[in-house]
Amino acid sequence: MLDMGTGGGEFLSKLLPLPDYTLATESYLPNVPIARERLAPLGVEVVQIKEDDQLPFMDESFEVILNKHESYDVTEVRRVLKQNAVFLTQQVGGTDCVELNQLLGASLNPMYQNWNLQTAAEELEGQFNVLESTEAFPSMRFYDIGAVIYYLKAIPWQVPQFTADTYREALYELHLFIEKKGFLDVRQHRFLLAARPK
Repeated sequence: MLDMGTGGGEFLSKLLPLPDYTLATESYLPNVPIARERLAPLGVEVVQIKEDDQLPFMDESFEVILNKHESYDVTEVRRVLKQNAVFLTQQVGGTDCVELNQLLGASLNPMYQNWNLQTAAEELEGQFNVLESTEAFPSMRFYDIGAVIYYLKAIPWQVPQFTADTYREALYELHLFIEKKGFLDVRQHRFLLAARPK
């Protein structure tokens, strides 16, 4: 099994027991030592990668590939999957939390706007049969403006080049709204695909 974009290994470490041959990839350098510390005792090697279209594995190495919120290259995923294997991914869609952008008067990140279940399924079509797919729009709730600012700093692609100073007036208006209502709900965008190689 391969876990693409394991982060700190939190999710993978909860899927015990793991197959004897389980690997994980991670491209964000600060996460690599955290993932290695967490996953090494479970027998999982964490491989640092730079690009998703150059996975350092032999052809047909895996029976299952998990991918949670990580980019991927369809051809490369197909290459390292065995026949009759499964690719399971949950992705963050392009309309994730767009209300924050709208409330701040910030433009949307054009790189992700068309990323949704239909687009992802169409990308898989040539090399995979889609077994299951679903899309959801759950709410995320903020109880104070500090949490909004923290989120926007932690997720820099939501509002590129975000600073509290740049959006001071809009943040103040949002603060007043949260103070009055008690919270701010924004709509997330998630979708899931399970697919098998053709």
